[in-house]
Amino acid sequence: MSKAKQIINTPNAPTPIGPYSQGVKFGNMLFLSGQIAIEPSTGELIQGSLKEETQQIMKNIYEVLHFAGLSMDSIIKTSIFLTDMAYFNEVNEIYAQHFSGNYPARETVQVSGLPKGVRVEISVIAGSE
Repeated sequence: MSKAKQIINTPNAPTPIGPYSQGVKFGNMLFLSGQIAIEPSTGELIQGSLKEETQQIMKNIYEVLHFAGLSMDSIIKTSIFLTDMAYFNEVNEIYAQHFSGNYPARETVQVSGLPKGVRVEISVIAGSE
């Protein structure tokens, strides 16, 4: 049985800034592209605190998942990219608020740069039964 991939794009999350989709569903798996702190209705980057940046990212992730019929509890794995590991605790604090326990698997890595000069980017893999 062949499975076709389904492109997921919602107006409630930022329009991709390059040749990629917000998410791709394949079977019962959903792969979300990395999200940065772009406010979907304006297309503008959030220029606030690191907490505000992270909060917007988590909201964007929620919106793509919701559009695909999934929830934050559907997340199996996250990848967090930081431009400075000194941001780890602050990002972690906001990140943790979006889960009810049973946290996904995760890695957090420091990178030399991210799109649009942001400090944090998060991508996720989610699934349904």
